[in-house]
Parts: sequence; C-alpha cells; structure tokens
Amino acid sequence: MDWKSKRVSAILEAALKEDKATRDVTTDVSVDPDLRASATVIARQDLVLSGLGCIPRFLDIFADLDNRKHRRYEIISHPEIFDGVRVREGQAIAVIRHNARVILACERVILNLMQRMSGIATMTRKYVDSVEGTKARILDTRKTVPGLRVLDKYAVRCGGGENHRLDLSDGILIKNNHISLGGGIEKVLERAHKKRQPGQTIDIEVRTQEELELAINSGAESLLLDNMTPAEVKRAVATVRSRDLPIPIEASGGINLENVRKYALAGVDYISVGALTHSAPAADLSMRITAEIY
Repeated sequence: MDWKSKRVSAILEAALKEDKATRDVTTDVSVDPDLRASATVIARQDLVLSGLGCIPRFLDIFADLDNRKHRRYEIISHPEIFDGVRVREGQAIAVIRHNARVILACERVILNLMQRMSGIATMTRKYVDSVEGTKARILDTRKTVPGLRVLDKYAVRCGGGENHRLDLSDGILIKNNHISLGGGIEKVLERAHKKRQPGQTIDIEVRTQEELELAINSGAESLLLDNMTPAEVKRAVATVRSRDLPIPIEASGGINLENVRKYALAGVDYISVGALTHSAPAADLSMRITAEIY
C-alpha cells in the first residue's frame, strides 16, 4: 500500500477534516500545549492486522493542516508486527510518542480506520482458512464503502484474499442486467467480442445450466456462477471441464462461512464474497495514552 499516494492521502485528509481534528476544543482547554505523551495501540481481540501505515500518515497530514511546529514524533512497533499478521488479544501493536494534543486529535480517526481495515482482514482470513487445501481462492467484490475502496481491497489482501475488479473500467464482467438490456447472452457476447480492447477477458454471469451451455457456445472466456447451490456448481464445473475448456470458474451469491468450503470442494477456481467488505465487523482496538514524565 502506498500510503503517500494522492488517492490515499485525500482519504486520510478528508477524515481529519470531517472530525475537525485541528479544532479539538476539549483538548485545547484541558491539555498543556507542550505536553508530550505515549499512546499504545492495543488489540482487544484476536485479529489480522491491517492499516498500520495510516498512523504516520495521519500525523503528517495533521501537521500540514494545523501548520504547527509539532512534527517530531516516534512510532515504535515490534519487527514482527506488520499488516497481514495475526495479532492476539491484549497484544500491543504500536506505540506513538508525540505531542499529547496531536495524539488526542488523531486518536479516533486512527482507530476508526484500523478497526475497519483489520475487521475486513480478519474476516477474509476466516474465509481463506475455510477453503485451505482446495484450489479455490477467495475474491472480494465492488461492494465497498464509497470512497474507501482502495483501503477495503488492500485489507482483503492483508487477510490472504485476492482482489476482483477495482472499478468498472477494470475488465469486462457481463451480469444479468447487461444480458437483459443487451438482448440476451448470444447478442451480448457477440458484441463484447467485437468491441473489447486488447487483453480484456470476457467474463459472464450465468444462473442456470441452460445459461451456462449458451455462454460456453457463444464464446465466454470466464464464468461466474451466480446463486447456484454447491451441487449445481459441481455439475457446472463438470460440464466445463468435460469439454477441456481452460475457462476460469467463479462462484458467487449466498456464500458464507458455513457453506464456503462446499463451494470450494465443488471445484471452482474462485469464490467471491461481498460480505468481506460490506459486512465485516470492525475489529476491537483501543489506544491507551499516558503523559511522558521527564
């Protein structure tokens, strides 16, 4: 993750501005402006870490917005603590040594982002562990919080998952509404083959065995099996493989931690799960802050 990219920096800056972090009236009336403090970020549950790099970026961006002299800080973490590792309940993730007012002003945005990202990474890891030993790989979807997609998808990678399309320009994925509005599977695939750009693979969503057969015969290059049962998926996979077609097969829709392994054992290459980003509970993190005494 490039935490200094314009896209990510804009997200972090917007978070600080939303919270009016440079106008923390409570801290201004209660804490000495020159006091320095130590803040320890602590995991309050077992989790997979994601978002650690946001801490220094939030502090740097805050300094730019506040135009203060408080730019000197130190972030201490164990070499074995980094995005993607499993962290145990009660474990210290990082220690921030900085001006006390700045720490307090940035506390909530730091925790909010790390809790969301670590929650996504933690849920993703559960799905990845559930399909261990099969060839299936776990994918995310575009069901992300508007404006946070680049962070949500990074968190999926921290959990061991893989990214599907980043946005609508990132590959051709023909879904049911495209088929309905475009005149049917045959017409839509014919049009896609004629109009696609070099290097673009044509992926199409099918919901029945009949649609599967039609898609294969019409030149589909990748298949998304939508809302099929594990038994239906197994039959669809057998149909494709019996023809010796090198077509990647993805299962999607209605998949959860209770049934994901059944879909994996049905023989698909990929399983996409919208819940990774739209339903992952935030991980429980806290920040313990103490004054530094000299």
